[in-house]
Amino acid sequence: MSLRLPSGARTWLLAIRPATLPASVSGVVVGLGAAWATGAPFRSDTATGCLAVALLLQICANLANDLSDFRRGADTPERLGPTRVAAAGLVTERQLEVAIALVLAGAGIIGLWLATIGGPVLVVLGIAAALAALAYTGGPFPYGYHGLGEVFVFAFFGLFAVIGTAELQSGRVEILYVLAAIPVGTLTTAILVVNNLRDTTTDRATNKRTLAVIFGEGFARAEYAACLLIAWAVPVGLGIARWLGASVAAGPLTLLPILALPMARPLWRVVRADDDPRQLNPVLRGTGRMTLAFSLLFSAGMALGRWWP
Repeated sequence: MSLRLPSGARTWLLAIRPATLPASVSGVVVGLGAAWATGAPFRSDTATGCLAVALLLQICANLANDLSDFRRGADTPERLGPTRVAAAGLVTERQLEVAIALVLAGAGIIGLWLATIGGPVLVVLGIAAALAALAYTGGPFPYGYHGLGEVFVFAFFGLFAVIGTAELQSGRVEILYVLAAIPVGTLTTAILVVNNLRDTTTDRATNKRTLAVIFGEGFARAEYAACLLIAWAVPVGLGIARWLGASVAAGPLTLLPILALPMARPLWRVVRADDDPRQLNPVLRGTGRMTLAFSLLFSAGMALGRWWP
């Protein structure tokens, strides 16, 4: 079956939601920096494989979310976010199903190859990641409808992505990998928080019980602030720990993410304003860019710390 549509590539670009893709790239970037900091040699093959799997799983999650929300009636005309291709009639359900299958197959093939290097545990993690991508708003228990979206985003985009990437580079798991995963997890969670804050009214009307719906908009704003504070606290803590003589493989250059802090101020100003929810659309994109900038700086800081005395 052809996936060609009258609007062509632009429709599918809209469907894969490019603004969300920095979240998947960030975990791989930080994982590479953490592995380099602990003395691991750089492996371009596994690095490329991890990046490809991360991007494909994110695209799969976006496509599955578009399809599932359409079937559940969550993408109503009152929705304030970007156009969803199924609800707008730009693609059929069958076309989305085929696209999801193709993307998932690509991720699976690359993931199986990575498992030949990292061991069978990666098969288990890969299956779990694929199920999580499909079950966010789909299946018998869509966890995104039950206030569990943040938990899964933190786990898969933070812990699994960073630790998995670093382990494939180094062949081991170290405490630095776990610590480095925390800011990636909280910042990618912040992207979801903005999305849920924007959609609180329509989600409430369609019984999509995100944390923003369950606890209110004020809670979501505090959650966003907490995500940012935790993210920057980790590199600062690592720098202080090294200064105090701790053996953690990180030096003062882990403070480099402070350079990305000015990006957070205008975003937080809009989030806390309690204004037109449509103004959160650029905040969502901005949070994605901030996450990637933070991750690049954090990764570079850890990697350069390898040569810090």
